[in-house]
Amino acid sequence: MKKPKKRELLDFCLNLERSGGLGCLLSGGMDSRLKVPIDKYADELRKIKEKTRLKLNAHVGFIDESDLEWLKYVDVVSLDFVGDDDVIRRVYRIDKTVDDYLRIIELLTENGIRVAPHITIGLDFGRIHWEYRAIDLLVQYPIDVLVLDVLIPTKGTEMERVPKPDVEESLEIVKYARERFNGEISIGCMRPTGQWRVEFDKGAVLAGVDRLTNPPRKVIEWAKSVREVEIIYECCVM
Repeated sequence: MKKPKKRELLDFCLNLERSGGLGCLLSGGMDSRLKVPIDKYADELRKIKEKTRLKLNAHVGFIDESDLEWLKYVDVVSLDFVGDDDVIRRVYRIDKTVDDYLRIIELLTENGIRVAPHITIGLDFGRIHWEYRAIDLLVQYPIDVLVLDVLIPTKGTEMERVPKPDVEESLEIVKYARERFNGEISIGCMRPTGQWRVEFDKGAVLAGVDRLTNPPRKVIEWAKSVREVEIIYECCVM
């Protein structure tokens, strides 16, 4: 991931478009406000939209009304969504609740800003339970795409020894989302690799997902035999 300095961001995006890029993901860690400090780049974002046709996707954190001015420059907001207060407290260790997440969804949708909620299956140390309620909450909002990621136990973290979420249990969430959600279901880029991904991705295709990010080539070739496949080179929510 490129980390351009503030004065370099516009040139980076201009060069990105010249090289054939279609969009850009704006991301980073959260600051003391629990926001990704993209607001500090508002002027740069305005210039990017004036000078390029790049689609901008932003990770934002816990935004509020004060962020609406710069949010008009992004095409979509990608928002992690957790549907359980206890999971938020134990996993993220922040003083936030499900209602805080829902307030962000409401702020964005009421102001005509496209939002793509991301649910991480197995976020609760590999256990799958709260994801069903999260889907039930999100279907009440005017959202056109829902992203499903899957926990990757990562070395150097508290979850490095957590087993990968079970493939079949994870696919039950995908199937439930497909039944409940009328918009597009996108499988995001975060999910275990290897044989796990092959089995999961095939199951997701059969479950009727609309988008599958970075599938193994063998899955692409297999998918062509069971349904129509279009390959695009953009972010999972674009």
